[in-house]
Amino acid sequence: MEVSQEILTIGRNAKESARSLAALSTEQKNRVLRGIGRILADKRSFLQAENEKDVEKALRQNLARVFIDRLTLSTKVIDEMVAGLEEVSRLPDPVGEITHMWQRPNGLQVGRMRIPIGVVGIIYESRPTVTVDASGLCLKSGNAVILRGGSEALNSNRALADLMQEVLRSEHIDPAAIQIIPTADREAVLQMLQMSDYIDVIIPRGGESLIRTVYEHSRIPVIAHYKGVCHVFVDESADPAMAETIALNAKVQRPGVCNAMETLLVHKNFAEKHLRSLLSALQKAGVTIKGCERSCRMVAGIEAAAEDDWSTEYLDLILSVKVVDTIDQAIEHIARYGSMHTDAIVTRDYDNSRKFIREVNSSVVLVNASTRFNDGNQLGLGAEIGISTSKIHAFGPMGLAELTTTKFIVYGEGQVRT
Repeated sequence: MEVSQEILTIGRNAKESARSLAALSTEQKNRVLRGIGRILADKRSFLQAENEKDVEKALRQNLARVFIDRLTLSTKVIDEMVAGLEEVSRLPDPVGEITHMWQRPNGLQVGRMRIPIGVVGIIYESRPTVTVDASGLCLKSGNAVILRGGSEALNSNRALADLMQEVLRSEHIDPAAIQIIPTADREAVLQMLQMSDYIDVIIPRGGESLIRTVYEHSRIPVIAHYKGVCHVFVDESADPAMAETIALNAKVQRPGVCNAMETLLVHKNFAEKHLRSLLSALQKAGVTIKGCERSCRMVAGIEAAAEDDWSTEYLDLILSVKVVDTIDQAIEHIARYGSMHTDAIVTRDYDNSRKFIREVNSSVVLVNASTRFNDGNQLGLGAEIGISTSKIHAFGPMGLAELTTTKFIVYGEGQVRT
């Protein structure tokens, strides 16, 4: 079968499958989720053997360590996928939930009910964990899903999809509910982006070039998981120990992820007393510092930042540092260079914390906490399908509720319009 015909068939099958998925009971969906968890655990050796093929190829290509980390299905990663499925099975089912109900003067009862979006297309790079997380969330929210992972994870993703479809068949559910594009051909992606008759929304997860390609070619609404140029602003009243702990966690705990800090903003009054020790702690943790002119004067031995650094997502142990005069300057910097992903303030000033929350329009804004908490699991949503930096239709971590839309329902007693 030609690639174009194969992709079209996948789309048609997903559309048909979505109708029956929307009618599944919560019990059925939870049983499938737990079944997928069991088969992933039971077939761990098979999954890791298939994954090893992808990892070996990536190593031969000398891909970055961050990339290899994302690609690898370690025992811990598989355990986390299984635990994530179990957690999603325990979450309330949003499908059918009545979110509002009100009465009109003519006696009509009007409400809004949550329903599945339909068919979700997900285009992503390197992380085979997305294959399972996205499938589990789409299944629980009643959506069919078409997955297009990167060519670097093709063996891993095929193996995961085969196992998930095996469980669907055992439960007498259309296996087209979870499908993967089985080719690395770029034309498959371009065709997928044109299939507005079959796919209701596209969610891209990956680098800037991937997001741009999707936006440029898609005829389908896009919810973008854009880059994370995340900031921590250390206010003048910040507790020095807290500022150091948060900065280290935000940058060092896992630097190759989208919610890692990329720029540290420091109020001048705090910087005069504590910048040297704060940056020393980061350097001891292996972080390369690129500082503004003022920070370079305050602390010897750090590199000078270029203009491009302020908007760069390093995904590595590299950090931009800027000293600012006021909280307003910090907020202005975030508005100019940020990506509306995740931003935090460290402060003991209540008014400044409120100002920061009101005026920084990122998907998650934190007070006295690490940017690493912008994660569906950490925020209580269960596994996430991504972190949307689009304000329509979702903003921030996308859990079950964000994979539904609402329809109006109306109860009457024979009313007619006059």
